[in-house]
Amino acid sequence: MLKLSCNVTDHLHTFFSNPHRFFIPVHRRTGTISYSQVRNDPLPTILTTDQGNSNVLRRDSDSPVDRLRFGRLMEDGFSYKEKFIVRSYEVGINKTATVETIANLLQEVACNHVQNVGFSTDGFATTLTMRKLHLIWVTARMHIEIYKYPAWSDVVEIETWCQSEGKIGTRRDWILKDCATGEVIGRATSKWVMMNQDTRRLQRVTDEVRDEYLVFCPREPRLAFPEENNSSLKKIPKLEDPAQYSMLGLKPRRADLDMNQHVNNVTYIGWVLESIPQEIIDTHELKVITLDYRRECQQDDIVDSLTTSEKLDESVSKLTGTNGSAMLNKQGDNESQFLHILRLSENGQEINRGRTQWRKKPSR
Repeated sequence: MLKLSCNVTDHLHTFFSNPHRFFIPVHRRTGTISYSQVRNDPLPTILTTDQGNSNVLRRDSDSPVDRLRFGRLMEDGFSYKEKFIVRSYEVGINKTATVETIANLLQEVACNHVQNVGFSTDGFATTLTMRKLHLIWVTARMHIEIYKYPAWSDVVEIETWCQSEGKIGTRRDWILKDCATGEVIGRATSKWVMMNQDTRRLQRVTDEVRDEYLVFCPREPRLAFPEENNSSLKKIPKLEDPAQYSMLGLKPRRADLDMNQHVNNVTYIGWVLESIPQEIIDTHELKVITLDYRRECQQDDIVDSLTTSEKLDESVSKLTGTNGSAMLNKQGDNESQFLHILRLSENGQEINRGRTQWRKKPSR
């Protein structure tokens, strides 16, 4: 039997007079209501089932978070957009946002998206079943392309959506735009797998978990990088010893740990960049970064960052159009490319491998 939480009846007139503002997804296999997703005028409390409070999703339209957050679900209910102001503490020596800032914003908008549709606020997008089984999402791959770095006080709009990625994980994509011009300034994609929080072992995504989040995913595949043979698909070879450049003995700070009790994926980006030669840092800016996460890192681990230059690819993505589509163009002499590996100092076990592409800094 379906029950209405208190005060819901006060909003029924609004619902029936303007039904497109509300969207209540239904479990794909059982036909029962599993979550309530709202367009622009969220209900203060929602529809629940006889199974009790474990399925209750509460959205308070008068909460400070809802009033202050510049984010919203799109009309189809499958993607989410949010605007961010680049703060002074988020820029580097070039007075533009750092790649770590970009990665943190991607993570933030993804978390806000899943909170908006009713997933957990005590974990990264954990569903009801995942919380019951102590399951979490962990990053398997991250690929970010930045065409133009936003500067201090610029406003950036980020759109994100997720979708299934085979039987073992999920995929999340992003498109970044300059709010002032509407220009696409970056794109990103990622793959996530499920881990048992107690055993720290990977686990296959069950049908029950998949059905919980698929109701919020596009019905047709939508990719931030739709072009064939784009750089987000390329495998990263293992960097062989001896490396050309290294930074040894990196230790996680307490602040590097996240709510999943391990080093956050953004910290790995900073570690990779620590072994980039200084002459590249002085004259170039990061254009593309791809990271494969192979093992989680804990607070007591000591990490070595190794880097070796790599022969440039024959072609790279060049942004054209307003939708982030790309075409191939030849690289010039102002490009550099590197392979990276992060490994444990104690036993040499690989925890991450990566590839970066760099371009000459623009004249300012």
